[in-house]
Amino acid sequence: MRRCALLLAGCFLQSCAVVPSADLKVPGPAIRQMVSRRASAVVVMERGGLGGVGGWGTRGFVLSQVTKDAVGASATPISADGYFLTAAHVLAHSAGRQVLVSYGHESQRELKEARVVWCSEGADLALLHIPLRTDDYYRWSPAERWLPEGTRVIHGGLATGATAAWGKLGSSLAPQGGFTGARKFKIDIPLQPGDSGGPVVDAYGALVGINSAVEYLVPIETAFFVDSEASRPNVQKIQALIEKDRGCNRRVDHPVE
Repeated sequence: MRRCALLLAGCFLQSCAVVPSADLKVPGPAIRQMVSRRASAVVVMERGGLGGVGGWGTRGFVLSQVTKDAVGASATPISADGYFLTAAHVLAHSAGRQVLVSYGHESQRELKEARVVWCSEGADLALLHIPLRTDDYYRWSPAERWLPEGTRVIHGGLATGATAAWGKLGSSLAPQGGFTGARKFKIDIPLQPGDSGGPVVDAYGALVGINSAVEYLVPIETAFFVDSEASRPNVQKIQALIEKDRGCNRRVDHPVE
């Protein structure tokens, strides 16, 4: 009995010791430029309404310029062959409407109709595909690495990503291990509508997660910022979804989880 208790205590101490201290390296100008260059958008609008958004989608974009019947948000390229992640809530009213993704840089920007490959309301994540080469994309931070609270990050949402200061993780992300679902985490960078679906990036340019939601406290007269939330998917699951979709040479409607 005493030996078992010692073994359990040893395992507990080992598990507590593996959490490193936060990485305090600040994302520098090169990482900011990279995030700006990869800025991508997703637009949900009525079919046949492309004329009102075409110039916005191919020459640069300001979310306030999107047509009134459209929903605009951010998207994050995660492969060289047209796969993107965004926030699932952006697609909440997409049934029967067009989903478009704008990708590229300056004069090379293109606007393509997207196919919804997978959508999880619980994780607030959706996987999209467009028929376009997307060579400038994000690689994930290592799934086996701890991301402790306080680790420095920036974000690439369209509304504030270009102007937002660097921030830090407000909650830790443990190694992926056997965890199969998505994990929510906090960042202390204020987000605005339109930032949903954009990347959260560490100081080395690796993708940590996807902007999800903004939380506010609303007193009698003034709303003020409290915390922003992002979502980290199971990277292996996302890759498996992509591989499966690549193997399907036909359009498939995947159920919402």
